[in-house]
Amino acid sequence: MTGQLIVSVSGIRNETCSFAASMAEELDSRGVPLSLLVAPRMKDKYRLVKDLATQNWLRERRSAGDAVLLHGYDQAATKRRRAEFAVLPEHEARLRLLAADRVMEQVGLRTRLFAPPRWVASPGAVSALPSVGFRLLADTTAIHDLTRGMTVRSRVLRISGGSRAEPWWCRALVLAAGRTARRGGVVRVAITAKQLDSSGPRQALLDAVDLALHHGAQPTVYRWQPRNPGVGAA
Repeated sequence: MTGQLIVSVSGIRNETCSFAASMAEELDSRGVPLSLLVAPRMKDKYRLVKDLATQNWLRERRSAGDAVLLHGYDQAATKRRRAEFAVLPEHEARLRLLAADRVMEQVGLRTRLFAPPRWVASPGAVSALPSVGFRLLADTTAIHDLTRGMTVRSRVLRISGGSRAEPWWCRALVLAAGRTARRGGVVRVAITAKQLDSSGPRQALLDAVDLALHHGAQPTVYRWQPRNPGVGAA
């Protein structure tokens, strides 16, 4: 059985876009597209609408085959130490999704794909997604087709600990990617753009990608395919 490889990068903004661009070039040489996780707002008063350079890069990458996923609205913790969508009731989740969707449409990056901050979505957030038009949810343990009710089980492999990730964690990520690829599973590797400026996490990502490719995993992105081939995919 042939597995798949999905590589995602989050935290893309003015200070980190060059790190993501450098990794994109590395992966282009391997034939591996990126799934780009984008939030309209981030800490330190960052606003995507004011960051024209990052907008342009994201649009160019999507035109070249990368995927864009909404990655929250402002990524603010709604409760102490909890990610933005981790505990939200349906009504509040819907309001945040609508606000984020408007911004993404404004900058030409509207998407029907959603990956919550820290990959955690509350039951209320999951219920709100289809009503706002989202068709795919990628969370920490699975990829969900929200229109068909289908789920592909696969855990996200991500480097934890910020840019200074522990070497043992990096090694564990590479080994896990290899095991999953050998079994024909979906290898989902995730990293933040900031971490790509650090040699350890950057090399761990490339090693995980190379090992998955060695075991025959097919590079792809998060995507939703319509039933009717004549209808454009989200």
